[in-house]
Amino acid sequence: FWRREQLDRPQALPWLTQLLAMDDAELSERRACWRTADCEPGYPCRVSLEDAEAGERLLLANFDYLGEETPYRASHAVFVRAGARQARPEPGSIPDVIRRRLISVRGFDADWMMVAADVVEGANLDATIGTMLADPDIAELHLHIAKPGCYLARATRA
Repeated sequence: FWRREQLDRPQALPWLTQLLAMDDAELSERRACWRTADCEPGYPCRVSLEDAEAGERLLLANFDYLGEETPYRASHAVFVRAGARQARPEPGSIPDVIRRRLISVRGFDADWMMVAADVVEGANLDATIGTMLADPDIAELHLHIAKPGCYLARATRA
């Protein structure tokens, strides 16, 4: 009854393709850079919804995931593995990259105002998503890694 969407807004993929083709100087001008994963898990890829393996390169960039004109307009750091393929999780499934983390869940209404929020272990996320999306005032949920705040995904009704 709910689905998760990745970097799927029209402005996202051209933005990402452009960044991945840039050299270090160009990335620096855009406040982005390459990082190498030094532990597992620890570097969740926002596109593949998988953790990078130790030694793997990831692009670290700022992603505008809530660009609408609202007091909650927001962007945050995301990791993207070099050569990552777009994840397509089945409706209702929660990828391991989310299940193994403490998740901040933020519920937004149709006017992009936050109307609900919770912090939950990813292993218990199903119930929180179900409860929040049962509220007709909530249009979508944003899922962040609670400690560093990195944006992971959004959940909407299927």
